Amino acid sequence: MGDRFDIAEKDGDSYRILRDRVHTSDTFGVKGKVTLQRGRWNWYAQSAYMGIVADGGPTATTTFTGWNLKDTGSGNQTNFLTGLAVNLGNFQIGPNFLWQKPLVGPVPSDVPPPGRPRNILEDPFAVRDNRETVGAELLLAYDPTPATWMWMWDNDVREDANLAASLGFVYRDFATTQDASIGILEDGITPFAFPGATPARDLWEVNGRLVSRLGADTRVVAHAYAGMVEPKGENTRAVRRAGSDARLVWGPTAVEMSAKFNDWGPYDYHRDFNLTFPVQVMGDLSYSLGSPSWFGFPQTRMGIRGQWRSLDEHSPRYCPAKIEDAFGVPECDPTAEGKEGNEWEVRTYLHFAL
Repeated sequence: MGDRFDIAEKDGDSYRILRDRVHTSDTFGVKGKVTLQRGRWNWYAQSAYMGIVADGGPTATTTFTGWNLKDTGSGNQTNFLTGLAVNLGNFQIGPNFLWQKPLVGPVPSDVPPPGRPRNILEDPFAVRDNRETVGAELLLAYDPTPATWMWMWDNDVREDANLAASLGFVYRDFATTQDASIGILEDGITPFAFPGATPARDLWEVNGRLVSRLGADTRVVAHAYAGMVEPKGENTRAVRRAGSDARLVWGPTAVEMSAKFNDWGPYDYHRDFNLTFPVQVMGDLSYSLGSPSWFGFPQTRMGIRGQWRSLDEHSPRYCPAKIEDAFGVPECDPTAEGKEGNEWEVRTYLHFAL
């Protein structure tokens, strides 16, 4: 309470920068939810009014099905969500809707001094996931064995159906920019605030999941996705990405494969700085020396993994040509014309579970 923050108020073609402070009332919020179940029909409605620093956190409860549009749990917003899940035998269809708007909007990166986008290092709050949003979602699911519910956190292990699958489409209309996000410098320790954020735009994504218990000791899990997404930093380039992965366990033998196209790399900073690779493929073969468990669970196993990536001007380490700097030292010029680069790695490993 008492911390100061800036507000950017539109004034014709420019902005006025106003200053306010956090009051006691800004630390309070209220959230309500109602559900109704009648036969095959399952409906909910939820709404919240959260003060600018009333960060209560999201509700972890799964409501009826595996929707992606949810309350972010952050402060500085008012929101409304509603969804309907209809069970039709082994199938389920679930439309879902989200509207949210911050009480105090973001500060654009083009405001005049002393204004600047807020960030959580220097300001009491920042507009990030709680940016103004209108979202719609449609989820389709097939689950012939609801006793092993496919939306449980450990469904990869517990699912006993020969085939269970889901397909979801999410559309988000972002009406404004955001405040600044936080990145980490190359030393891996020092945080900093980006100078701005991504612009207002519409984004969408399709996600599919398949689980199959082919036998007593054989299981397959696969995912696929495609859509238009954006980075977390200030880079304005939207990313059209697609990809899929599959995992197979057959007795003590496990196989994992994945392919990604025009997607970020495996680390957080790849999305922060919008570093993408045209193609990424991976294959992993392992053998469990003890009782076999699913991927991600501790187990003693040995294996071999291979990875390959192609590189372009949006990728780290891309070097189509070198030019000399002011001191005559050759440096990579990722903007030079040239063919795509590539990098690969093969590793063997032995994991011990004690």
